[in-house]
Amino acid sequence: MNLARIRARARVGIAAPLVIVEAHLSNGLPSMSLVGLPETAVKESKDRVRSAILNSGFEFPARRIVVNLAPAELPKEGGRFDLAIALSILVASGQIPAISVEDYEFLGELGLDGAVRPIKGVLPASMAALKNQKQLVIPARNAQEALMPEGARIFAIRTLLELSAHLTGITLMDYAIKESLVEKDADNQPDLSEVRGQIQAKKALEIAAAGQHNLLFFGPPGTGKTLLASRLPGILPPLTDSQRLEVAAIHSIAGYSFLNRSQRPFRAPHHTTSGVALVGGGANPKPGEISLAHSGVLFLDELPEFPRSVLDVLREPLENGEIVISRAARKVRYPAQFQLIAAMNPTPGGYSAEDTRSGHYTPAQIQKYLSRISGPFLDRIDMQVEVGPVSPRLLSMPTQEESSKVVQKRVLQAVDQQLTRQGKLNARLRPAELEQHCKLSSSDLEYLHLVMERLKLSARSYHRILKVTRTIADLSLTKQPDRNHLIQAIGYRQLDKILK
Repeated sequence: MNLARIRARARVGIAAPLVIVEAHLSNGLPSMSLVGLPETAVKESKDRVRSAILNSGFEFPARRIVVNLAPAELPKEGGRFDLAIALSILVASGQIPAISVEDYEFLGELGLDGAVRPIKGVLPASMAALKNQKQLVIPARNAQEALMPEGARIFAIRTLLELSAHLTGITLMDYAIKESLVEKDADNQPDLSEVRGQIQAKKALEIAAAGQHNLLFFGPPGTGKTLLASRLPGILPPLTDSQRLEVAAIHSIAGYSFLNRSQRPFRAPHHTTSGVALVGGGANPKPGEISLAHSGVLFLDELPEFPRSVLDVLREPLENGEIVISRAARKVRYPAQFQLIAAMNPTPGGYSAEDTRSGHYTPAQIQKYLSRISGPFLDRIDMQVEVGPVSPRLLSMPTQEESSKVVQKRVLQAVDQQLTRQGKLNARLRPAELEQHCKLSSSDLEYLHLVMERLKLSARSYHRILKVTRTIADLSLTKQPDRNHLIQAIGYRQLDKILK
């Protein structure tokens, strides 16, 4: 047989499209050529494959070898096709029977000695292979990640020789077994009980967790803004199985591990982060911080220090829950349904305008500092809460603060109420759905209209106030929001009063 076909998987966003690796052996001067839009790392596989085949005890055919990676219009990158290329040559030369590879898909980078090395983005390939009822052969170090989908049939190999022994029936391998991994530091997660005082800020954090609302803390340094933000994942509902797979797939593509974790991701990029690092990009577009925070929290500390152009790239993902990265060769779509938490100081000096430690800033200077955040971006933040200094006595006194688990129980109750009523969290309600599920009395509506006119709020702010009102009512287990819930929601938009 002079022709062989092997199944493999490429990597495009969080998808893993099928790639057929074809090898044809013909008479002529000994050579090997790769076609099918391979990138540099794939072209270099010729030398890796040749050495791996020879060092595994096989014969490398002294013939003209053409390897095609189909479909040709799909760019191929990385060393993930090494194993499939090597097998296609061995099958085409008759050293491995063709029938033995029909029910498998193969991924892995080869070392010169025939060792199979781990690759990125195995989880999407495992999900795709399972959907197509194929068995997946991967490097041993990728096994636990590939076993995350229930029912996945995985063979974890360490060398090309080990795989050939299995395919030829000499030494049959068993399916890889999922290990019972304990979540790392499950009992050492940041807890809300460690935050002293800050009753209003804690309540705002609870509301944000219950309705998936975006939240901004502003106040002097050292008041606990970052401390509060880092406690948010601990009171959010745990990831569902489908969410965990999606999050793990994104992290797999980026080269991070997300095994056996139920707590939502928490990403905190530095304020020097570029727009590309935030949204993702590159020649072969990779996920950025907003996609790595999918189904979790994106925390931006020192918000005005981020370039305004960088913050403005978040506007569309905040509305749509996804990011589309377009390049000349391809367009990639990544999910980016994150919850934004931000923190900032009230003045350039850090402290409030009345505090002498901050220097004497005129209202115009303070407005200029705050205007680094664009109006459209600030409009997409549901709550803006001031975090004031904590009394030294409170810090030294033994207090009984609520733990994250206690607060999480209330959050879960509110989330269940929302999902039962409307099938989604309040932050995701569309205007028509909002009118249905958050009806206010005529007097309450009139009160809201007066507030809107006085603070000169936009229509988007109007809807966000209603969403927060609905969440406050859900936390109090009330079917219909009332004036008290509305006043609380308006009270959590404190920056609007400063910037009006």
